[in-house]
Amino acid sequence: MRREINPNLVSGLLLGFAILILAILPIRIQIVPNEVSAQETPSSAETTMVAQTEGQVVEYTLKTILGQTPAMAYIGVGGDIDGQINPHLTANVGDTVRITLINGDPVLHNLHIDEFGVATSDLVELNQQETIEFVADRPGDFVYYCAVAGHRQIGMFGTLTVTGTAPETSGDHVASAPAETVVAQPTVAPAVADAVSVIRNPADLPAPIGDRAPTTVEVNLTAVEVVGRLADGTTFPYMTFNGQVPGPMIRVRVGDTVKINLENKLGNTLPHSIDLHAVTGPGGGEIYTQTLPGETNTFTFKALHPGLFVYHCATASISHHISSGMYGMILVEPEGGLPPVDHEFYVMQGEIYTVQPFGTQGHLDFSYENMVDEEPEYFVFNGAAGALTQDENALHANVGDTVRIYFGVGGPNFISSLHLIGEIFDRVYDQASLTAPPLTDVQTTLVAPGGATAVEFTLEVPGKYILVDHALSRTERGIGGFLYAEGEENPDIFHGEGEASSSGH
Repeated sequence: MRREINPNLVSGLLLGFAILILAILPIRIQIVPNEVSAQETPSSAETTMVAQTEGQVVEYTLKTILGQTPAMAYIGVGGDIDGQINPHLTANVGDTVRITLINGDPVLHNLHIDEFGVATSDLVELNQQETIEFVADRPGDFVYYCAVAGHRQIGMFGTLTVTGTAPETSGDHVASAPAETVVAQPTVAPAVADAVSVIRNPADLPAPIGDRAPTTVEVNLTAVEVVGRLADGTTFPYMTFNGQVPGPMIRVRVGDTVKINLENKLGNTLPHSIDLHAVTGPGGGEIYTQTLPGETNTFTFKALHPGLFVYHCATASISHHISSGMYGMILVEPEGGLPPVDHEFYVMQGEIYTVQPFGTQGHLDFSYENMVDEEPEYFVFNGAAGALTQDENALHANVGDTVRIYFGVGGPNFISSLHLIGEIFDRVYDQASLTAPPLTDVQTTLVAPGGATAVEFTLEVPGKYILVDHALSRTERGIGGFLYAEGEENPDIFHGEGEASSSGH
């Protein structure tokens, strides 16, 4: 007898078989919400996460400016910082910060933020601009500044404040061994192959004025930035008047009207000016001669006082410009002129401040820090180490000649103890006063930075005489000069029992 299969039983078997298959096969079911709706309505938690990770784009524009307070600065352009000097910039952690720098003058500038590893290139052309961009990935106060030597120190810097909390990284809670301290050694680039000599020959000075009436004298000076030879195998970035150190001697007489034309050579990277200590008037002329590259400024003064006076660049940072070679002298002769002598020489002393130690070969960098700490690496006569010991730049005279040395200290920081080994100064025009009676029979005379003197003597014995700053350790940092006296021996004044030695001096 045939039995009917229960339909409920068949349905149950099929359902169980289907469940078994689903359990065995790797099938995953995903419910996908409406895509457009999900993009348009994110949760608040998702919005916060995006803001912290990606942040906002924060943009600032800064322009370089001269002649304000401070003397070099950035000024804000547009937005909340418009017109502010060295404005306070702000951002949040995670923000993309975009800073555009516009060069507001044809002078070398840049912008650095060390902690974020960003910097513009050097901008030197008027209205040249560049943008830097970075993510502010940590909170704190960070300095933005110009890295051109001396610019930050005279005021070209500001603050970027980043607020918020830095995101944790996987290594935040992992202890690490203390880092080994490594003292960085100053690096040095190769010496510049086409560097020039900046040494002014001490015999390079104008002829005496003599007994003439007052007149108008026009003087043309050019500020020249040049890579010069500091020592054998060593070069340095000099600033000069007319390409040499010291600048040209200016020679006038009391009562003259003097017209100064100062050109700042096109292609220079800095402004320059001149302050002459012979000028009666504010700034010694610098208020009329702050001159940008490619421009010329002029002023006129009357020489009211006779004397020997220093002149120098007076553009911030003044000490940087002076120590790099921007100094010289102006001689204002008294009525009737000075007593005649057989030879006149022009010598000035200065200091040079480098990052690299004395004696390093290569192209040396200027050190602002050493300058303000008054720690020069070099002391020099006429611009370079050993300049006046070279045959072509040594002083030359004959036995029986009268010699006058016009001597000044550009500095900017150290007093000189001028001494000529083997001679005694017959006359010293103390403090460079040409109308007061001179001192007589002087072994060593002090000359302050920015000061001068004139010394006179007669040569009685032939030989090599050594001109020094008698702070003698400075001779081991490059300073010294030779005066060669030619002529007959004079045993009545000087002779020895044995053979002369070249040791010692």
